[in-house]
Amino acid sequence: CQTLDNFSLSIILPLFFIIVLQKGLKENFADAQVSVVDCPDLTQEPFNFPAKGICGKPRIADVGGVPYLIPLVRKEKVYDLNTVAKDIELPGAFILGAGAASSKVLGINAELIPIVQTKSEKKPAVNGSYFAQINPADKGCLLEKYSSKYTDCEFGLLANLYASEGKPGKVIEVKANGRTGELNFVSCLRQTLEKHYGEKPVGMGGTFIIQKGKAKIHIMPPEFSSCPLNTDEDVNNWLKFFEMKAPLICQPVIVSRDPGFDLRVEHTHCFSHHGEGGHYHQDTSPDCVQYLGYFQPAELLFRIDRPQETHPVGRD
Repeated sequence: CQTLDNFSLSIILPLFFIIVLQKGLKENFADAQVSVVDCPDLTQEPFNFPAKGICGKPRIADVGGVPYLIPLVRKEKVYDLNTVAKDIELPGAFILGAGAASSKVLGINAELIPIVQTKSEKKPAVNGSYFAQINPADKGCLLEKYSSKYTDCEFGLLANLYASEGKPGKVIEVKANGRTGELNFVSCLRQTLEKHYGEKPVGMGGTFIIQKGKAKIHIMPPEFSSCPLNTDEDVNNWLKFFEMKAPLICQPVIVSRDPGFDLRVEHTHCFSHHGEGGHYHQDTSPDCVQYLGYFQPAELLFRIDRPQETHPVGRD
């Protein structure tokens, strides 16, 4: 049985929103530019998404949560993106984001990079997702197209999702080069919004590319921990970290602050066309890093299957 809560996010005037973001980014990057542009055709390189844009009834869903993964896993927590689309009152939605793959389907634990045009009354689902796992052969990253092996749209445990009608339209373009501060690109965006809007929750999602440089990425081990993971140190010792090279196509979901729904306020997964991907933490080449992103503020946020017992561990 799922519980579903939703609340309206603050409506943002685009021009003022741009000024706020650009000011915050310039405190953390040598150069930053924010503007309103037409969304590029996301069916084209380097994205190759099943929808052209990220516009039309934009909304965010926070499904499950880290407490279903740690301290010990709850493998029975399995969800379907087609069902989520109905739960957020947008059947046929185009969904991007970050989550955990279904161990029920894969037989192992893995990172999911969801990219799905969910099914509607007229069309079947189109699954363009990727999943990243630890390669059993060399213990490196193994990134695969989900549809190359599986036909479902399931995920497990947790996911942070940005959903829209997948239409073209005006979006917020963000360029940032040369990191001078400590914050990663996503944290800089989120903390800028939190600082400016305070208690008013502001959310957005979309996609960005790390065009140049390298990044710190983690992939969960294929086996869930048999020992309780009670601290962030325990979690970091369990995770497998890698330095991965650009270009990396990333899918962030951001909420400026948690108004009491036990949200994961930022979560970003990435994939590439050179076999690398996973959970984004931070660029590791600040002097040369280049980011290019396309975002849309969300109108609604839905909280699905919120854990009754929670904790702050493992939210990075």
